[in-house]
Amino acid sequence: MVSTAPRTMADLEQPFTFSQSSLQDYADCPRRFQLRYLERLPWPALETEPASEAENRQRDAQLFHRLVQQHMLGLPAAMLAPLADSADLKRWWQNFVSGGPDVGAHALHTERSLVAPLGEHRLVAKYDLVAVRGGEALIYDWKTHARRPQDAALAARWQTRVYRSMIVRAGAELNEGTSFDPSGVSMIYWFAEFPTQPARLSYDAQQYKRDWSAIESLSREIASAREFPLTEDRRQCRFCTYRSLCDRGETAGPWQEADDPAAWGDQVSIDFEQIGEIEF
Repeated sequence: MVSTAPRTMADLEQPFTFSQSSLQDYADCPRRFQLRYLERLPWPALETEPASEAENRQRDAQLFHRLVQQHMLGLPAAMLAPLADSADLKRWWQNFVSGGPDVGAHALHTERSLVAPLGEHRLVAKYDLVAVRGGEALIYDWKTHARRPQDAALAARWQTRVYRSMIVRAGAELNEGTSFDPSGVSMIYWFAEFPTQPARLSYDAQQYKRDWSAIESLSREIASAREFPLTEDRRQCRFCTYRSLCDRGETAGPWQEADDPAAWGDQVSIDFEQIGEIEF
């Protein structure tokens, strides 16, 4: 049987919705982008080993995000505490309650999505929390890494570049209709395992110009690509669910070395009728 799966962006119904995850996937391995977003293949291999521990940690990471969201919406911490029903989740929640960010004086926007045009396509960013005060925006992202990443590595990730630039580009609705100045934007990664070691990445106009130019350039490269080669960096294959299809091994890497489990398998599903979007 001949496959009818799309092989290039031109085969897809337009516009395509880019996200930090899809840009990162392409940067890590163009072939992974093709398999995941164009051919939409089911995942044939485990991302991490052992499977049960990885699945439990992923579940706990998702529940932790939900607990924080509910607390930011006004539910008392004591009311939410019984929902922390595992050792990891209980520890993360206690760390958050005792050492989480103090944003009580800010306007809080939880689980908020922003969309902006990106050439003939569009870019979406979904935030754990944006705290706004006096024209400044603090972007919080909750992480449950088993190891604390280096700030330089975080700054280089497409998540950081997309989230900060999108607040400037499309975040005016969070600031009473006024666009944020890049110098008033910071992204803060808060680590549930390392509550006293958050990473705060400030921003400026030069970084914003560089980031948005890079986002536009990469999206154009993807949109015009006719071939999606495998990465030459085989380290990327250790946690890729498609490694067996690419003859890059069958054994998954250990979950302790993987990225934040809350982001595993991040697929953007957005109801564009329900969120803010600047005009195309």
